[in-house]
Amino acid sequence: MAMDSRGSGASGPLLPWLRWSGTGLAAGAAVASVLAATSSGLAAYYARMIVIPNRRREDLEILAVAGAAGERRVVLPATAETTVPGRYALYVAGGTKRALIGDVLSLDGSTVTRAVTGGDEAALAAATRGWWSGDIIADPSEIGLAHEDVQIGTPAGLAPAWRIDPDDTRTAEATTWVIGIHGRGARRSETLRGAAVMHRLGYTMLAIAYRNDGEAPRADGGRYGLGGTEWRDVDAAIAFALDHGAERIVLLGYSMGGAVALQTVAQSTWADRIGALVLDAPVVNWTDVLGYQARLNRVPDSIGQFSQLMISHSAGRAVTGLVAPVDLKSMDWVSRADNLRTPTLIIHSVDDDFVPAGPSEELARRNPEFVRFVPFEAARHTKEWNVDPERWEAVVADWLPTALQASDPAPR
Repeated sequence: MAMDSRGSGASGPLLPWLRWSGTGLAAGAAVASVLAATSSGLAAYYARMIVIPNRRREDLEILAVAGAAGERRVVLPATAETTVPGRYALYVAGGTKRALIGDVLSLDGSTVTRAVTGGDEAALAAATRGWWSGDIIADPSEIGLAHEDVQIGTPAGLAPAWRIDPDDTRTAEATTWVIGIHGRGARRSETLRGAAVMHRLGYTMLAIAYRNDGEAPRADGGRYGLGGTEWRDVDAAIAFALDHGAERIVLLGYSMGGAVALQTVAQSTWADRIGALVLDAPVVNWTDVLGYQARLNRVPDSIGQFSQLMISHSAGRAVTGLVAPVDLKSMDWVSRADNLRTPTLIIHSVDDDFVPAGPSEELARRNPEFVRFVPFEAARHTKEWNVDPERWEAVVADWLPTALQASDPAPR
């Protein structure tokens, strides 16, 4: 669709021609109507993309797999993701199999060769495509943590969670429960990258599933509420923790899980029991993120803004399938910075190309009393731990006990 210099729709340049002809006016009105319908259709499509849970696509070509077991290496296209140092997973066979990927061995400009460090190497050798992920821990036992499979009674139904107890459950620290909240399109295993440090600190952890994530029940028409509905499942997890001995709560949120955590603090019955937030690459302003994503996908500003209107207005429900509109304004924590009174640690890479770090940094600048922003470099979205797990864990271990001591909510 043609655009003028301001990025508005193509109907603008038609106006001088329409003034001169009645015939032109009728034809122009028809063209404008088609353009309006097209814009509306594109906006509707983009709005649905935002709120409908998506399945991961095998969008990464596997060029070659070589070497014997224990010395295997994989050759991939050199991309902004595959060339970053760190530890990753390469999911194949529709996401049912996973190989663990380690160091960069060579880089020639168009391809990168990396070490294969474990996982299902046979499935990797048989695959031609897969997807790249920072989610490298399938369950707590992979990092040596004993766990219990539990069910959380959420408003959407029973949702699975892993309960990971500390080695000594008799300590005061054990009454602090960390609730791991994964991001959009991810599962509870995403939060296990934070489990080891929480275990060393002596805390109990719940890594939870929530509505519409593929593990928990389907609800709300199968649509994401971008935090506006999912927080209720976190609220149920808090109630579960309190019923099982918790005295204070830490919310550990990744990406959209950060938005869910912030909505929980704002709306939960148990907000006074939440002692701290640890947020990794969080969405602290959906309007900013959606605008950025629209530009990244070359969606015209007018269509991107129209799609946000469809999501946030009741009139858009017929198009989006949302049970209720999403209150994007309430999710702008940069504008609401003064309302955040819970100690919050934000870890966010300045090289995040999916949820830019700018709003996280600005939130901390506006609310230095309660928010600490720690920038990482090189890491892509929610992969700060993958690039530098020692630093990630050190930042959390240095900040969290002190923050909890300062907040110290009194038990009911």
